[in-house]
Amino acid sequence: MVKDCRITYRRSTPYNTKSNRIRPVKTPGGRFVARTIVKSSKGVSCPATGNKIHGVSRTRPADFRRLPKCKRTVSRAYGGHLSHQAVKDKIMRAFIVEEQKVLKQVLVEKTRTKKAAAKGGKRR
Repeated sequence: MVKDCRITYRRSTPYNTKSNRIRPVKTPGGRFVARTIVKSSKGVSCPATGNKIHGVSRTRPADFRRLPKCKRTVSRAYGGHLSHQAVKDKIMRAFIVEEQKVLKQVLVEKTRTKKAAAKGGKRR
């Protein structure tokens, strides 16, 4: 595309560093100017699963804070923090723990009734 074009950096640092990347752009006047390439973000990831959170914008931290809330979160429990799979696992784990408590209570009641029946049978 661009063969021979001399471009000077528009910023104070004249070095080709990771944070100072440029792209040559041809103006309508025929000159080439340096357009700064903005660094992209990795995006928000779930701390539990490590996957990216869908529905949350991939922007740099400063720009992320300026976004409206609807683009920073997802409308569910743990919206912009955990992925859907992590939330599903949390709900399943809580449900299973409650079921275990109920089952334990039922077994305790069953053993009590058996002991009471056995005690009552021996006395007679």
